Amino acid sequence: MVMLTNTLTGKKEPLVVVRLGVVNLYVCGITPYDYAHVGHGRCYVTFDILVRVLRCMDYTVRYCRNFTDIDDKLLDRAQRELGDKFRFYEIAQKYMDAYHEDMQALSCVSPTVEPLVTQTIPEIITFVEALIKEGYAYCVDGDVYYRVKKFAAYGKLSKRTIGDLQAGARVEINEKKENPLDFALWKGEKEGTFWKSPWGYGRPGWHIECSAMARHHLSDHIDIHGGGMDLIFPHHENEIAQSEALVEEPFSTYWLHNAFVRIDQEKMSKSLGNFFTLRDVFKTFDPMVVRFYFLQHHYRSPLDFSFDDVQVAQKTYRKLCRFFASVDKENKEIMYQDVQHLPVFKKLMGFVCDDLNTVGALGVVFENLQEGSSELLGIKFFLQKVLGLTLEVLPEKDKKITPEIQFLIDQREAARAEKNWIRADALRDQLTALGFEVRDKKG
Repeated sequence: MVMLTNTLTGKKEPLVVVRLGVVNLYVCGITPYDYAHVGHGRCYVTFDILVRVLRCMDYTVRYCRNFTDIDDKLLDRAQRELGDKFRFYEIAQKYMDAYHEDMQALSCVSPTVEPLVTQTIPEIITFVEALIKEGYAYCVDGDVYYRVKKFAAYGKLSKRTIGDLQAGARVEINEKKENPLDFALWKGEKEGTFWKSPWGYGRPGWHIECSAMARHHLSDHIDIHGGGMDLIFPHHENEIAQSEALVEEPFSTYWLHNAFVRIDQEKMSKSLGNFFTLRDVFKTFDPMVVRFYFLQHHYRSPLDFSFDDVQVAQKTYRKLCRFFASVDKENKEIMYQDVQHLPVFKKLMGFVCDDLNTVGALGVVFENLQEGSSELLGIKFFLQKVLGLTLEVLPEKDKKITPEIQFLIDQREAARAEKNWIRADALRDQLTALGFEVRDKKG
């Protein structure tokens, strides 16, 4: 039995699906205006583990993960880089390609379907039309807004009331709205710009796209909806309001959210500027080390990202790879039927079926690494097929102190001489990210 912590109820619940043996899973994807960062990596490794576990439990998983390939940030990036916001699709394609490379490097399985907003415009327009017809949305000067007050259950996911939201909201004043909490379903643009709709030319709001894509590619009701904790409000709350306004059943039975990756106790995000891209980290650490590092932390616990901790994870992972290279020299392909009866494999699956407890599972792995043990096949299959670790022995990398690296070292020494500890620490972190360990000694 698979147990999952449901954000909607706040409880750990057994997985029960609408269609026997089939799980419809929707996970919110990225807005491809920049390279994916470590927070993205943690999120999609988390749901990759979920997919692998479910498939190992004999479920058929229909996994939908989208791209938001039209957005204010994309338009701004296209204007800044290419001098033309209408070339946003070039920016999107560049970073979607990079994202696919990063996910492949992290050994994440591909989704069953990976829709784009720009390819879902007819379905989005139809969805918005239905909301207007039912009185849940209204049009003003080419913009369309959702009437939050009409949806009585608004706030049930984030555990907020409309009254609380209105009292504490810092919502930009918009005289077009009936209520400051109402959110955009369609953003009107000048004649001939973007897509034509019954309300004039324009483009979709952020929240409507996921409701429309989940409905189109999966169904009106899905089993599991996932994403980072930062999406609970307003994005996922608004998805519920949109979808359940038209269908009198839950939009999703289970809502799963992974916790933040933090830097200096703050959430890692592009908007705060305190993020490391995956490909920058991959310059120093093998992607399998990064995946292993994520798995050493429970997905619902905040992860305080540290290059020192990744280095420790690297040492442990190297030992794991060397161990299996020495005891399984034939490196033969292991099948599920070869290991399903083994006690240690059953124990490992028990941990990951209990709310994706990879931490507990790894503890069992290291407790049972004994040469000659008949259980090793089960452990190896689990590490490779369920946790997605390749177990390939990692090559040692030689590091050369280039003039650029020496410049950073000199800058750090100058900062230390000035007792500018904040700058010194920042420079040390930068050197660590580039693969250089800095140790300070007396004299």
